[in-house]
Amino acid sequence: MSQVVLIYPPVSKPGEVPLGVARLKSTLSHSGISCTVTDANLDGLHFLLSQPILGKDKWTRDAASQIQSHLEALKQGTAFRSIDHYNRIVRDLGRVLQYQGKNYHAFLGLADFGHPEWSLAKSDDLLASAERPESNPFFPYYHDQLLPFIMDENPEMIGLSVQFLSQAFCAFALLGLIRRTMPHVRLVVGGGLITSWMQLSSWHDPFHGLLDYCVSGPGEPFFLSYFRKTESICFPTPDLSSFQTERALSPGVVLPYNTSTGCFWRQCRFCPECAEGNAYIPVPQNRVLEDLTHLCQRHSPSLIHFLDNALAPSLLKQIVQTPFSAPWYGYVRFHSDLLDVDFCRELRASGCVMLKLGLESGDQEVLDVMHKGIDLDVVSRILFNLKSASIQTYVYVLFGTPYESEHQARQTLLFVKRHADAIGFINPAIFNMPAESDETRRFVTRPFSEGDLSLYVDFEHPTGWDRLSVRHFLDREFKRDSDVSKILRRTPKVFTSNHAPFFAIFGRHEC
Repeated sequence: MSQVVLIYPPVSKPGEVPLGVARLKSTLSHSGISCTVTDANLDGLHFLLSQPILGKDKWTRDAASQIQSHLEALKQGTAFRSIDHYNRIVRDLGRVLQYQGKNYHAFLGLADFGHPEWSLAKSDDLLASAERPESNPFFPYYHDQLLPFIMDENPEMIGLSVQFLSQAFCAFALLGLIRRTMPHVRLVVGGGLITSWMQLSSWHDPFHGLLDYCVSGPGEPFFLSYFRKTESICFPTPDLSSFQTERALSPGVVLPYNTSTGCFWRQCRFCPECAEGNAYIPVPQNRVLEDLTHLCQRHSPSLIHFLDNALAPSLLKQIVQTPFSAPWYGYVRFHSDLLDVDFCRELRASGCVMLKLGLESGDQEVLDVMHKGIDLDVVSRILFNLKSASIQTYVYVLFGTPYESEHQARQTLLFVKRHADAIGFINPAIFNMPAESDETRRFVTRPFSEGDLSLYVDFEHPTGWDRLSVRHFLDREFKRDSDVSKILRRTPKVFTSNHAPFFAIFGRHEC
């Protein structure tokens, strides 16, 4: 029996342990609160992938027949020797899930979930999902496997960690089933998505009656207070022991870790961290090194994934001096330290196989107005330094900000073309304006959707460079450029940056 059961619900990329739940488990166990965790996302996807495919087209039946070999190829690393082989595997897995979803009139993939009639931005539609859990494709897994497991634990409280919009409908279907079956258990939800919803000025606790508690921010203070524990919270080391890490769809154990919360730069306009008022709190660097040394010894990870918004430059220097026993990757800013090619090579020697970098725009004026704090000449030198050091780069570009014109978008295209040999992977995205951003006062805005939980607003672009125009530019010009299309073809589908490092580890990929 456990006092608390923590659940990570479907659907999100099933490539690694959910870090928030692993950290919370560590805190509760250390404080004497009996706790059981389950990764219902991973288990639920495995359940659906194992179900028979009957009476469907030959392509889907053929895909289903290859499921086990596809899963093994992902876990053994052989999938990453060829991007074409990898894409076929991901496409086949997605096709089988799509078939299972259609049986319930839902849109289902490895990292996506939607409903043709309900909106993720409407609390009433989420409550409808809770009222009709049988309409969710994960219901057989919930009913036959997950619910009996929970009932055997007979917990006082059940907590769900909902990080992404893609988890929302499935989480609420599960909550509705639990409430119906175990009416006296306490239900609490938290996680990144819940936190963002609760930061909205329009938040009015729409789930009262279904849920006992909604938690904003880290869950540790809530649980310790609820169970009357007085222990201080001091950056708990994530506890991976309760997770079936060998079932994740990645080679070996991917160790997630964050060295901070918030962002140390925190000046970019339209940044959600600023809009939500999230403070920057770093973990002491000696603690980071101790944690990772211990976790590497215990779990022998194939890869360390730093989840920070941006790794601090001072920490990168510490990592160079105290390298880990596993390769690693994470998000960094275009910092001046990376102008030193010898330092880049030291990073590679420390195990760095890939860095994610937010370029956003290839026009200096746009970068300056957005307060990105980066210079394109510096960016250029850093990209080629990382190329020289054999560190892959995953570059993010953003189109459609209020300060970008169509001409400036083409400057971004030209910048990417000039640096195509130094860019390993790319993520072109369309800008969404956070609903709570201070910048909304400067533009004419309108609701992004009719829902009470919408995190973004639409706006009238000063130059008429609206979303439809941006989308046409991306589809008809940016993505069709011969240099850009080569980068996009080698960028992993669905898992994107989560799987990109494995092409450097297992494959023969070169920028």
